[in-house]
Amino acid sequence: MQRRFLPAAAAAAAAVAMPGQASAQAAGASRLQTIQSAGRIRFGTTGDFNPMSFRDPASREYRGHQIDAANQLARDMNVRAEFIATDWRTLINGLQADQYDVVFTGTSMSVPRAMAASFSIPWGRNAFVPLVRRRDANRFANWDALNQRNVTIGVNLGTTMETWVQSALPGATLRRVESPARDWQELLGNRVDATMSSLIEAAFLTKEYPDLVAIFQNTPRNPIPMAFLSPVNDVVFTNFLNAWITIRTASGFFEEINTRWGVSQG
Repeated sequence: MQRRFLPAAAAAAAAVAMPGQASAQAAGASRLQTIQSAGRIRFGTTGDFNPMSFRDPASREYRGHQIDAANQLARDMNVRAEFIATDWRTLINGLQADQYDVVFTGTSMSVPRAMAASFSIPWGRNAFVPLVRRRDANRFANWDALNQRNVTIGVNLGTTMETWVQSALPGATLRRVESPARDWQELLGNRVDATMSSLIEAAFLTKEYPDLVAIFQNTPRNPIPMAFLSPVNDVVFTNFLNAWITIRTASGFFEEINTRWGVSQG
């Protein structure tokens, strides 16, 4: 199956090149119908969340748990998969601007996101743990020890970690990092004391970077469902995604790719 990779900035030009899809959407047809008519489904993905969505250094193609899920959905729909680059801060904007049909990048459900877009039913669960440098592993005895003004916590703009740290650890100093830079790079560079990570990404990062340690793994915070994002007010397409997740969960597909990519469930 042929796959194309487009930057988000090129999506508007792509829509012009496929007037049938744009006009059908404008006329109020379900996105499910327009995808089938166009013969393609456009996935917004960040490419910065290993093992969920990342760029292969050699081929520059997207790989990961969510990419495997996206390719399976495209095969099941008998359409081609097209991956479009986005970032955490503009995930919702890209959906609203019709730059892509659905987000497959490892999104957690949150109330602010649910007010602006539609979530599928969950395909899995996640939770938050702090990442620190190995030499600081004993510095923080508990979660309250992070909630101090002299503790700087790095988070990426637009993530659920950002909003959670603001509300749950208001005493800490927050350092926001804008994509394509990542918060854990600030930790490796000694510019923050900790970052707020997910169980999923922490498992990868602590293997990739031995100097990083996840703390409080026995008491993770903010258990949260993981789901796919699609445009608001398209019940037909959302119902289809829900049915697909149910079918593929029953078939063991999500358990298989969880194992393949070492994705732990919160």
